Amino acid sequence: MSPMPEQNPLPFPDEPSSPPPAPSPEPSAPEPKTALAVSPAPARTTKRPLWARLMSKLADPWLTLNIEPEDPRQQIDARPVCYVLEDYGLSNALILDRACRDAGLPSPLVPLPGDPLGRKRAYVALSRRNASALIPEPGSHKTHSGSLARLLQAHRAQPELDVQLVPVSIFVGRAPDKASGWFSVLFSENWTIVGRFRRLLAILLNGRDTIVRFAAPVSIRDSLAEDLPPERTVRKLSRVLRAHFHRIREAVIGPDLSTRRLLVDKVLAADPVREAIASQSRRDNTKPEDAWKKAHAYAWEIAADYSNPVVRSASFLLSHVWNRIYDGMLVHHLDKFKEAAPGHEVVYVPCHRSHMDYLVLSYLLYERGIVPPHIFAGINLNLPVIGGILRKGGAFFARRSFRGNALYSAVFREYMAQLVSGGYSIEYFIEGGRSRTGRLLPPKAGTLAMTVRAYLRQPTRPVLFQPVYIGYEKLMEGNSYLDELTGKPKEKESIWALLWSIPRILRQNYGQVVVNFGEPILLNDVLAEHGPEWQGEAVAEEEKPAWLSTAIDALAQRIQVNINRAADVNPINLLALALLSTPKHAMGEADLVAQIELCKTLLSDMPYSDRVTVTPHSPERIIAHGVEINVLQRIQHPLGDVLDVVSEDTAVLMSYYRNNVLHLFTAAAWIACCFQNNRRMVRQRVIKLGRTLYPFLQQELFLPWNEDEFAERIDRTIDVFVREGLLEQVNEDDGGILQRNAGQTDEVFRLRAIGHSLQQAFERYYIAISVLVKNGPGVLGAAELESLCQQAAQRLSLLYAPAAPEFFDKTLFRSFIQKLRELKLVWPDENSKLVFDEHLDAWAKDAKVILGRELRHTIERVSPEAAKPEAETTSPD
Repeated sequence: MSPMPEQNPLPFPDEPSSPPPAPSPEPSAPEPKTALAVSPAPARTTKRPLWARLMSKLADPWLTLNIEPEDPRQQIDARPVCYVLEDYGLSNALILDRACRDAGLPSPLVPLPGDPLGRKRAYVALSRRNASALIPEPGSHKTHSGSLARLLQAHRAQPELDVQLVPVSIFVGRAPDKASGWFSVLFSENWTIVGRFRRLLAILLNGRDTIVRFAAPVSIRDSLAEDLPPERTVRKLSRVLRAHFHRIREAVIGPDLSTRRLLVDKVLAADPVREAIASQSRRDNTKPEDAWKKAHAYAWEIAADYSNPVVRSASFLLSHVWNRIYDGMLVHHLDKFKEAAPGHEVVYVPCHRSHMDYLVLSYLLYERGIVPPHIFAGINLNLPVIGGILRKGGAFFARRSFRGNALYSAVFREYMAQLVSGGYSIEYFIEGGRSRTGRLLPPKAGTLAMTVRAYLRQPTRPVLFQPVYIGYEKLMEGNSYLDELTGKPKEKESIWALLWSIPRILRQNYGQVVVNFGEPILLNDVLAEHGPEWQGEAVAEEEKPAWLSTAIDALAQRIQVNINRAADVNPINLLALALLSTPKHAMGEADLVAQIELCKTLLSDMPYSDRVTVTPHSPERIIAHGVEINVLQRIQHPLGDVLDVVSEDTAVLMSYYRNNVLHLFTAAAWIACCFQNNRRMVRQRVIKLGRTLYPFLQQELFLPWNEDEFAERIDRTIDVFVREGLLEQVNEDDGGILQRNAGQTDEVFRLRAIGHSLQQAFERYYIAISVLVKNGPGVLGAAELESLCQQAAQRLSLLYAPAAPEFFDKTLFRSFIQKLRELKLVWPDENSKLVFDEHLDAWAKDAKVILGRELRHTIERVSPEAAKPEAETTSPD
């Protein structure tokens, strides 16, 4: 969590002008012991100077202080108090004096007993943050506060003197939600050194949002007890205090991230990059300087250029944009993340649904006082003007492929390593690109691998992966997704397309956005599970432990599982689940209300996880909301209103929102599918077949259970179905026989609607089995099978009702075939052709339970055969 913006105070009138202290070359020393409070420090009897009282009357109306902790007297004892500020300045002195008055502490503008500082005050500062003193005077080597040195010397001369130093951090204008205007944002606290006029404006605009943080006191006597030479004592104490102020500032406004040039220099100086530069020079037969310039250009192209004023300004602008286009943004489980994050390098791993993901997550984190992360972005977003703004917001850019460019790969990997070792929080999407279907995509573990390798190379700060679910009621990219799903190529991003779309975006209502923080994943836990022989020692870049690949794959899967376990079920998800189950995507109002109630009952009685959130609205309010945001239309009719999806294009897009939450209804949909073509089934057979099918569903939908847990979930869901009247338990022998109602009753209708969401997944599985069996063992390779399955699914969709876009997604067929190989149902022969035995036939027979005879016949008929090679002929001699 981060500190506040930084200010350039007005200099205190008495303080001699001096350059800022140079950083000490010595390593950081441990902080001295602190004295805990037992009783409030007594107020000094001397009155504050007249000028201070007059200036306070001028400043107090502009100041509203948030004092931390609420009662700082509890940590200060009865000894004399000398306050320590990071910077000199009249503004800091007046703010500190006001804070001490409010907290009942001694005034800093009244001298200590005996005035050992000789300044008629009781505070010191480490530096003068004055814009005119940024460049040290020639021959100046000051590394500490002269006042602090005098105070230490007074303690040496007077053994009875025992003053406690109380560090006080002052920040003006941190909270972005309280900014009253554009200038308030620009003049809020940051790391930049500013001048007197800017400091004055900051107080006038943001003084009512000032934080004053008192730290535990530091004992001067404890510092002197170390018996170091006087010069070293004051240098060490100054360095410890300076480090303290840096930590507090970092905690309030975040680390000083505007270090693009420094970070690039570190990248280019790293051994792996230097070796890559030498290899590039040899490969190109050029001078090393030319290869270095190429590496420098790569690093400059990649690196973020974080600017706190730009982030503050963007936060101010986005507040207005979000209020215009969204009905609200909700965040859940952020408090749990805040408890787990301290002390860790945080890597945010959200699902990727929209370009808005970048802005929404960073904005919400910043609004809640958390430093926005550095964001891994595709080079396609590095547009003119926009790319520069994103870069200053923390984005760093990567090319789509590193293949064939060893130098670029080395530079990018080292940049990632520097971010991880430097403690910068990072955000990236392990799906690689935005999901066009609404499902989580199979993870691409390249960036994860870079992160894990960076940590193993320098395992100092433990890494925490934070899965994040982002749910939308309406996507800004909906129309472009629709074009891509119908086969049109993806349009290239351009600045003109973006500008052209802004007026259209601002005129629409995109509903509500929900951001849910999933259960965090500690990298050390994953490494302990999959690489128990690793004992925390550094692993060289060139080393490749045998367990590393398995650990990375397991980490990727766990991230996707935890994203799904933090899903939010919004009104549009529920409407899509219900309406897309009907041929014309329409329902009578009473039927739609009943179906939504059933879905909400299943979610409450069979909770998926404790981080899943569900809209609290009633079915009637959900329907009204769908009409409000132009997803549904109400058709008046004397026998009862009908709710219909507004267009076929909207229906295709609604499959996206249905797929967001499909995994939450897996057990219920499986049971319902079993009764689509069967009126009766033995309960144990439903459970047994579910166990058989589960590995494929788990692979496709990133489900969290093992087979036994899924079987138990099916059993408990059956009880809910029986209670709701969707199924009837005929007898109790051998687990009992379940049956549905005969005919077209309301219960049958509701059961069919629940099962529809997974029906096409089972059809896809049967297509793959059918194509394999039809062609026979040893005929098709995995890639050939994928293509033939896709062709069969596309033809099936053309012949019958249009299917969901993912029905003929080659990626899903690839995943299914891979799982068949893992389960040893198929395996490659010496020619890389897939072979199988009777076990696959048995699996295909089980599919008959779910698929009707007509559909099975159609699938078998449209399943293509591989082209047979032409027979070779020989010409006669």
